[in-house]
Amino acid sequence: MEQDVGFRLRLVRLRHQLSQRALAKRTGVAHATISLIESGRTSPSVSALKRILAGIPMTLAEFFSDELPPAESEIFYRAAELTEISGGEGISYRQIGSARAGHALQILFEHYDAGADTGLNMLHHEGEEGGVILTGQLEVTVGEATRVLKPGDAYYFNSRQPHRFRNVGKEPCTLVSSCSPPSF
Repeated sequence: MEQDVGFRLRLVRLRHQLSQRALAKRTGVAHATISLIESGRTSPSVSALKRILAGIPMTLAEFFSDELPPAESEIFYRAAELTEISGGEGISYRQIGSARAGHALQILFEHYDAGADTGLNMLHHEGEEGGVILTGQLEVTVGEATRVLKPGDAYYFNSRQPHRFRNVGKEPCTLVSSCSPPSF
């Protein structure tokens, strides 16, 4: 399910009664950048969108799951029922389950096109995260350590450490990841 990030950002910003300039001031992101995103003339990286949403405050999961009905008793999910919460070009994060508050664990099915990158700004947040590569190759940088992971390889680290993900292969990369507490 394609999401119009710019349209959603404008709606969320207006719901919180913030001007573009006020949101820019809160986040340290240029007013012009927020304007370009909202007008659909540019797509933010995952780290840029997280930085913008932190000024509201809102997680990526909350940002992308407004129209989902609450589903307390759901246990099983078909592929088409996963919620797309991507925020970067060539990257798809499909969340298993909804983004209701109170969840202790977030599970994602991730897809990185060849060359896709979470951005030059390293990510960092509370909690822990881990994942297992299913197909392709993924370069994972955590602090000063960098490793290229292949199918069957895995990672696990404290998310407060600056980190970044990049598909350095020629084929798409897919993986299943988890973080606790949810950070998207």
